[in-house]
Order: sequence, then structure tokens, then C-alpha cells
Amino acid sequence: MSKVKSYIIFIIIILSATVLNSCSKNSHPVDNDYIAQVENFRKEKDNFMKNDPSSPFNQDSMAHFHPLNYYKINPDFVFKSKLYEYPKKDTVTIFGTKGEARKAVRFGYVNIDYKNNVYRVNVYKSWAKNGKEYYSIWFTDETTGKETYNVGRYIDFYLDRSPDSLYTIDFNLAYNPYCAYSSIYSCAIPTKEDHIPFAVEAGEKKFHN
Repeated sequence: MSKVKSYIIFIIIILSATVLNSCSKNSHPVDNDYIAQVENFRKEKDNFMKNDPSSPFNQDSMAHFHPLNYYKINPDFVFKSKLYEYPKKDTVTIFGTKGEARKAVRFGYVNIDYKNNVYRVNVYKSWAKNGKEYYSIWFTDETTGKETYNVGRYIDFYLDRSPDSLYTIDFNLAYNPYCAYSSIYSCAIPTKEDHIPFAVEAGEKKFHN
């Protein structure tokens, strides 16, 4: 597991506990500890991207680092939902940015309640090259191609097998795949079904302006 993944897992666990205790739907009090944790995570990610040999900026001599761009941290883009598993978990084809076909399982979905409207967001199961399974949310929204990366953004999803688990879906942690920084990478393209029909003004913005 890469260092950046380790950072993300560590911060997700902390943030999930904080948000679950202090937030409800879309009307969230400002939690200074939560804000500080997200800000610290962003600093650590910048440090990884700049200095770690495995980062895209150190793997590609044509990629030039500058601090990543983000929206202001907004607790209104933190949501809570159960995971609703699909009875039939279809294997679907997801295309990469270099045109290659990939297989993923449409595992389930979460609901996000934004401005009194409920939206379904898919959760996908995939496999790393080493065979380890992982879960992700891939999405586009009304900022895609404007303020945010034109392919889409991702949120890591950490599965808890308890059927009563309440998950935190935090768009402040939405991030760009590596292909946003370097053309040597290929990343999964969210499908039309994965479009969120409002502006998710949270998380990472475009790297190249």
C-alpha cells in the first residue's frame, strides 16, 4: 500500500468518527478540529506528491509539482448513509483514459441528501494489480470540466461488513486520479450513471488551470 493511501486511510478513520458525532445531514456546525484535520491531510498529501519517489511528479519528468488546488473546506458536503448493496452485483466495463476496458463490480449505493433532494451514488468494487480488492466512488458533477478535473473525481470507500453501519461520504476528501497530473497514467472514467446533478464545490480542483 502506498504512503498516500496510508495517509488517506488514517485521515478517513479520524474524520469519519468526528463527522458522525458532530454532523447531521446538510446543516453542519463548523467543527474546528475537523477543519484542522482536513487541512493537515492536504499538507501531508502535498508533501507526498512533492517528495515521495512513487508520486506521479517523481515518476514523470514532464510533470511539474505545485501545491494541489482545493475548494474551501465545507461541512455541508459531508453526508451520512447506509450502504445499500445491490441484490445482483453486476460486473460492468469501465474504460480508462487510454481507452482500455476494465472490469468493476457495481456493488451498491449510498444516498446523499442535498437541499432536500436525495441522490443515489454508486459504490464500485475493483481489484488492484496485486489482487487486493478495494471500493470506490467515482463521480462527475456540475463542476466537472470547469473548476474540477474533466475526467471526474474519486472518493475512497472503506467497507464495514456490519449491515447497520452508517458511512460518512465526505466530498471534502474527493481527489483527482493520477492522470490529472501526468499523461503516463490511465484512470477509470466515471459513467453517465455516476453523474451527480449539482455542483459539488468541495474537495480537489483542477491541477492544471
